[in-house]
Amino acid sequence: MSFAQIVIGPPGSGKSTYCHGCSQFFNAIGRHVAVVNMDPANDLLPYPCAVDIRDFVTLEEIMQDQQLGPNGGLMYAVESLDQSVDLFILQIKALVKDERAYVVFDCPGQVELFTHHSSLFKIFKRLEKELDMRFCVVNLIDSIYITSPSQYISVLLLALRSMLMLDLPQINVFSKIDLLKNYGELPFRLDYYTEVQELEYLEPYIEKERSHMRISRFRKLTESISEIVSDFNLVSFEVLCVEDKDSMIHLQSVIDKANGYIFGSSEIGGDTVWAEATRQGATISNIDAQERWIDNKEHYDKLEQEKKRKILEERNDQEKTFDVDDEWERSLKDWEEKQGMDYVR
Repeated sequence: MSFAQIVIGPPGSGKSTYCHGCSQFFNAIGRHVAVVNMDPANDLLPYPCAVDIRDFVTLEEIMQDQQLGPNGGLMYAVESLDQSVDLFILQIKALVKDERAYVVFDCPGQVELFTHHSSLFKIFKRLEKELDMRFCVVNLIDSIYITSPSQYISVLLLALRSMLMLDLPQINVFSKIDLLKNYGELPFRLDYYTEVQELEYLEPYIEKERSHMRISRFRKLTESISEIVSDFNLVSFEVLCVEDKDSMIHLQSVIDKANGYIFGSSEIGGDTVWAEATRQGATISNIDAQERWIDNKEHYDKLEQEKKRKILEERNDQEKTFDVDDEWERSLKDWEEKQGMDYVR
């Protein structure tokens, strides 16, 4: 049995940054991690890549050979991966069986691949069946969409659709939450948006937004979408700032529960202390998201900076050059003071 995250999200959601943060975070807690690039168009990877799908197919080749644009080329590239999928699965098998790695899949940003296209779905189902992998989908959404009521409804529908399409445990996440306060005041508390509470309260704000855009014919459609999302009652969101340690700790704890990592053997990933702390609930944040990221953001930012400063000072102290002569001098002086005598050096 092995465990993995499937990271999805539209362009601008910060997927690659998140995967890079995961690589650093898991290495810090001692978990054996391997990041897999699933995007044939991504040739600038900010993280060490264990398996790269571009070794099998690249977007540039497809666009040139098939005379397709970026979006069509990407869809064609993912479909054509079926010809090399056996070799790809063998490489993933080497990661999870030989290196016992926890795998993070960095997927393309085109939402069509997770709303109505089945190629990636089939690949992950094969991995689940043949390698006994336990997945959790991490759906990253830029927090700026919270500021627009109509776009907020749209991302809710996309999140719901991907959950139904992929048929896997899914954690929806508002990323770049540290920037949300810069976008202006929200009509409701942040937990209204993360818990997807009564959407009918958004209707006056949608009407106001629609009047500014001079669009009225989509009113019934928006109301119907809101009802569908509310009736399913499946969508909720976590919040994330990749640079904030507590935010990453909280999210990874939620993900570890979703894919069953904390219920498996603590020796699988090599992070025994983390696994035990997660089981005890010690990694779940008790700080209210509204308090942390909106009401008193500056205060918590200062506390975080102070923590980082102290850690840096401790590291600098540990890295100072050890001077044998100075240390001998100090030790001799301490010994003389304890003996109550002054030796001539």
